[in-house]
Amino acid sequence: MSHNRDAWVSQRAYSLWESEGRPEGRGESHWLQALKEFEQLELTKASPDGNDLIAKLKAAGRLMRIYDEPVPEVENERQRKAAL
Repeated sequence: MSHNRDAWVSQRAYSLWESEGRPEGRGESHWLQALKEFEQLELTKASPDGNDLIAKLKAAGRLMRIYDEPVPEVENERQRKAAL
């Protein structure tokens, strides 16, 4: 994992350096910024199949399936058509 992190941070730091016009003496700040970005990405990373996110949403009661509860707009449209 460390090798992947270092490779990502190195490439991102280089990209930051290039985007700023290749200034001298900014290597450490670019590296630190890239490292911070990597850490933020790792915090928001879901599992490859998304199971961890689904489990978290279920636990919070925020995951609903389309058949669990009718969508109000659809129900209102049905009622309007029935009245015609």
